[in-house]
Amino acid sequence: MKQQVTRDHHAAGRFAGIVVVCLALACGACSDMSRFQLAGTPPAPPTIKMTRPAPATNATDREHQRILASYGGSYDDPKLQALIVKAVDRLVAASDRPDFSYRVTILNSGAVNAFALPTGQLYVTRGLLALASDTSELSSVLSHEMAHVLAKHASIREEQAKRAALVSHVITEMGGQDANMQALALAKTKLTMASFSRAQEFEADAIGVALAAKANFDPYGASRFLSAMERNAALKTSPVGDPRSQDFLSSHPATPERVESAENSARKFAASGANERDREAYLSAIDNIVFGEDPSEGFVRGRRFLHPKLGFTFLAPDSYVLENTAQAVVGVREGGAQALRFDVVRVPQETSLSSYLNSGWMENVDQASVEETTINGTPAATATAGSDQWQFRIYALRVGGDVYRFIFAAKNKTADAEKSFRDTVHSFRRLTLGEIQAARPLRIRVVTVKPGDTVESMARRMQGIDRPLERFRILNGLDQHAALKPNERVKIVVD
Repeated sequence: MKQQVTRDHHAAGRFAGIVVVCLALACGACSDMSRFQLAGTPPAPPTIKMTRPAPATNATDREHQRILASYGGSYDDPKLQALIVKAVDRLVAASDRPDFSYRVTILNSGAVNAFALPTGQLYVTRGLLALASDTSELSSVLSHEMAHVLAKHASIREEQAKRAALVSHVITEMGGQDANMQALALAKTKLTMASFSRAQEFEADAIGVALAAKANFDPYGASRFLSAMERNAALKTSPVGDPRSQDFLSSHPATPERVESAENSARKFAASGANERDREAYLSAIDNIVFGEDPSEGFVRGRRFLHPKLGFTFLAPDSYVLENTAQAVVGVREGGAQALRFDVVRVPQETSLSSYLNSGWMENVDQASVEETTINGTPAATATAGSDQWQFRIYALRVGGDVYRFIFAAKNKTADAEKSFRDTVHSFRRLTLGEIQAARPLRIRVVTVKPGDTVESMARRMQGIDRPLERFRILNGLDQHAALKPNERVKIVVD
C-alpha cells in the first residue's frame, strides 16, 4: 500500500461490491503479469519480419516513469545489472540485427514479471530474478521479450493498452452504474486485452528459444522457467481457493502447453552444443537480493501487515491470506466466504467520522448502525451495510489528517465473524520505534549444502514466509523427489 493517500470527495470508491472489487484487483494484477506467463494453444509457425525498435519519444519517457511508479521504482544492484547487460549483449550479438540496442531496468517489485516497450526498453522485476535459477533461464525471458519487440508485438500491445485505458475511463465516469457491473466490465476489458496476445506468446517463445541457443545458452532454460512460474503461481493462489473469476482463468490457461512447446523448440538445438546455464555466476549475482515486498510500501508477515513509514500494524483474522497492492491491503479467507479491504484516505478534520460513514462513498449503509467509538485511544466509527449476497462491517479510524478504513465482507455474518472483525480492528496500533527500526526486507541468501543437509532441513532455515518447504523447492527448481548434493549452492529466504 502506497504511503501517499488520496483526498476523499465522498466518492473515493463504492465498495458495496467489495468482493467483486477484490476480484477486479486480482484480475488487474494477473492481467499485468508478464506476457511471458500467458498461455494458450500453439499457433502455426509464423513468418517474422524483424524491424528496428521504435525510437524513444517523450511519450516513451512518460510511460517509463509510469512503470517505475507502478512497480516501486527501479532496483539498483550493480552486480545484477552487469549480469543482465552481459546476457543482453550476448543475445543481441547472436541475433540477425546486432545493431539493435536495448535498455534494461530492474523493477523494485516482488511480482514475477517481465515486459518490453516498442522502443526496446526491457523490464524485469526482482521477483522474477529471485525465481530464476541460472542465467539461461533469465536469458530465456530476455530473448522472449526481445522477440516481442522485434516482431512488433509490443507496438500492437501498446495500442491495445490505450484502447483499454479509454474504456476504463468511460466506465469510471459512469458514476450511476452499479459498482459490481463496473468491476466486471473492467475485468472483461482486461481479459480481452490479455486474450489478444496469447497466440503471440508461442511466436515469441519460438524466436526466444532459437535466439538463446544461438547465443550458446541452454535452450531448455525457457521450459524450466515456465514450469517454475506455473508452480509459483499455483502456490500463491491455492490457499485462498483462487479468488479470480472463472472467465479470467479460462482465458489464461496454465502453462503446460507452452512448456511442451518450448521443450519441442529446444530439442531442435540439442545437437548444436548450446548448453551454458552459468548457474554459479547467477547465484552469486542474486545473493542478498530483496525478496517479496519492499517494507517502504508496507509488507505482510503471515496474517500481520506492517507499514514502517506510516508507523502502524494490524493482524488479520485466522485463515486469511493477505496481499499488499498499491491501492489497498486485500485479504480473503480460505474458502472465499469472507474478505477484507484496508486502505487510507484523506478526510477533512471538520468532517466527523459518523458523517463520513454516511457520506455515500459506501452504498447501502444502515444509518441506524453508525456508531462513534475509540479503538486503542484512536477516534473511530463503525457501521454495517449490505447487498444481495454480502454483509459488511465498516470501520473508520482517524489518525491525524488521515482516515484508515477497514471493510469486512461476509456471506454469513455470524457472531464469530463479527468478533474476528473486531479483534482485527482492535489489533490496529502504532509501531514502536524498535519495531520500525527492526522492519527490514526478506532477502535471498545463497548457501552451500553440507553433508547431511536435506530439502526439509534447508526449508526449516527459511524465514518470514508461508509454506517454506514448497517455496524452497520452487526457488531451487527441485521436484518432489529431488535430493540435495553436498557442496551445491541453493537459495533460501531469510529475514
